[in-house]
Amino acid sequence: MEPKPLVLTMGDPGGIGPEITAKAWQELRGTGPVFFLVGDAKLAEQFGPVHVITNSDQAATVFADALPVVDLGTTGVVQQGQARAQTASAVIRSIEQAVQLALSGKVAGIVTNPIHKAALQDSGFTFPGHTEFLGNLTLSAPYPEAVRGPVMMLAAPELRTVPVTIHQSVIAAATTLTTDAIVQTARVTHHALRHDFGIDKPRLAISGLNPHAGEDGRMGTEDIDVIMPAINAMCEEGINAHGPIPADAMFHERAREGYDAAICMLHDQALIPVKTLAFDTAVNVTIGLPIVRTSPDHGTALDIAGKGIARADSLIAAIRLAADIARQRQP
Repeated sequence: MEPKPLVLTMGDPGGIGPEITAKAWQELRGTGPVFFLVGDAKLAEQFGPVHVITNSDQAATVFADALPVVDLGTTGVVQQGQARAQTASAVIRSIEQAVQLALSGKVAGIVTNPIHKAALQDSGFTFPGHTEFLGNLTLSAPYPEAVRGPVMMLAAPELRTVPVTIHQSVIAAATTLTTDAIVQTARVTHHALRHDFGIDKPRLAISGLNPHAGEDGRMGTEDIDVIMPAINAMCEEGINAHGPIPADAMFHERAREGYDAAICMLHDQALIPVKTLAFDTAVNVTIGLPIVRTSPDHGTALDIAGKGIARADSLIAAIRLAADIARQRQP
């Protein structure tokens, strides 16, 4: 049986999403995975050949010759390099329609192009980002509650990291970090490594919060009072976890050989090492969802939008990883 196609969302139309979508299609048109875009067909035509389709089944038949697009109609006035609140409704509809296609089983998974959070929020969008919005859209779909996310994973061949706190200031993240949040993040990650990545016995490395993981309490007691109880709880549940490890000692090559994913306390603890090791090929994966969702690990790049120089490597990696996870999830 032919695999189901993936669906791409449009992302912010003023960013590099339209360009890298066209470049990803050009790279994958002969080999797959097959995907189609839910978005503005006229905008997509500015970057390459397009074939408007009306359902997901048609994507495979035209994929070799043109980018398949389920046309949402015009996005409005689009200026490359500018994010506009006026286009927010089309961006949101693209995400919502892609999620519905995934929940209905018509596609293998979704790959989201980058959104501009400020532009969406200026239009009344109330979610901090994609991850939280997708969690809300899939809340009523069946999924084991004990390992339900959404949780953000950054995945590259060299490293997988998972931040416990995400879209908060460093001060807010440090003061709101809890043992329960760390344990739940680890549960979701452990489950995803087994069921989405095919790792039979996952190993988790748990970062500290403070320099030197607190230096026995001399640089803060959170590592003793909050993180260590979480690690003990993980071990009691049968999760292979060790730490807290000073964050500056977790990511060199020898250290990475000892774990399958690193659970990090802060956003930048997780993202800096991944982007340093695999800036062009890292993928943002939302784990703990009833649907497969990946995204390139970069933003809208408004500063280079429309210049023809955007690289599609991360989007291509996201498309390939979404297809791999979908295959892994098949019964």
